[in-house]
Amino acid sequence: FSLLVCYRALIFPLLIRAGKPTPFFTFVLAFLFCAYNGYLQGRSLSNYAKYPSGWLRDPCFITGILGWLIGMAINIHSDHILRNLRKPGETGYKIPRGGMFEYVSGANFFGEILEWFGFALACCTIESLSFALCTLFILGSRAKQHHQ
Repeated sequence: FSLLVCYRALIFPLLIRAGKPTPFFTFVLAFLFCAYNGYLQGRSLSNYAKYPSGWLRDPCFITGILGWLIGMAINIHSDHILRNLRKPGETGYKIPRGGMFEYVSGANFFGEILEWFGFALACCTIESLSFALCTLFILGSRAKQHHQ
């Protein structure tokens, strides 16, 4: 979980090229949502979730971790493709090619949705499932807009 947060919060912003500025209100809402979600996930896992001693070998946990890792790899690779669509100074819309973009038009969104459902499966908490569903609805609607 912290690996993804480090990538998304620290590494990814340093890699993206300048584009349209993010409205301040959108930034504040995103920050508050991420802060609350991080608190909710951390509190849930550290204070309330109870796992049997063999949980790390359970097929549910293993499948969830594999889904999370595969989703993260898809997300990072898709972000790389998107960052390199245009040369510096070039504008205009370009259709991404390669990786999962050969199968879905919003490969970056698909990767992130897969990550959070993998996380939810590995954790088996209502909080992690809630965030996975939230991610599906938010990114699913963005993916639909991008596809159109």
